[in-house]
Amino acid sequence: MATQSIHDFTVKDFKGRDVNLSIYEGKVLLIVNVASNCGLASSNYAELATLYDRYKDQGLEILAFPCNQFGSQEPGTDEQIQELACTHFRAQYPIFRKIDVNGANAAPIYKYMKSMKGGLFWSSLKWNFTKFLIDKNGRVFNRYPPITSPLKLEKDIKKLLEN
Repeated sequence: MATQSIHDFTVKDFKGRDVNLSIYEGKVLLIVNVASNCGLASSNYAELATLYDRYKDQGLEILAFPCNQFGSQEPGTDEQIQELACTHFRAQYPIFRKIDVNGANAAPIYKYMKSMKGGLFWSSLKWNFTKFLIDKNGRVFNRYPPITSPLKLEKDIKKLLEN
């Protein structure tokens, strides 16, 4: 059966345990590839925390996937990444196991999201902190480039939460 939504995927948490994304049915998801040593990390993590605080009780979940494919800016172990994200960057949302987002070993969830919001120049992710906004039915609503501030997604998040 072909994958119909994000909810059909199972990913690994930072300890290597399976997480079936069907647990997020009915939630709006913001999925981001993160990297602790990236120049965009401080501002993105701060704004993601702000969005999460504002909208988590209304049904927003943020799912962070560490990736070391861009400038080797996420070199740590899954445990080190989790600790840094939660202590230094105050992430209170799930940080999953480090993955590839491009290439032959790209995580299936990223292959799917890119196929839904791809295009001639869009298929590969270009850098850390590319954002995918997912509606309550698990469909990719939009894709935002790394330089897009998470707070600029607020209007779209509110729209999806209201539907």
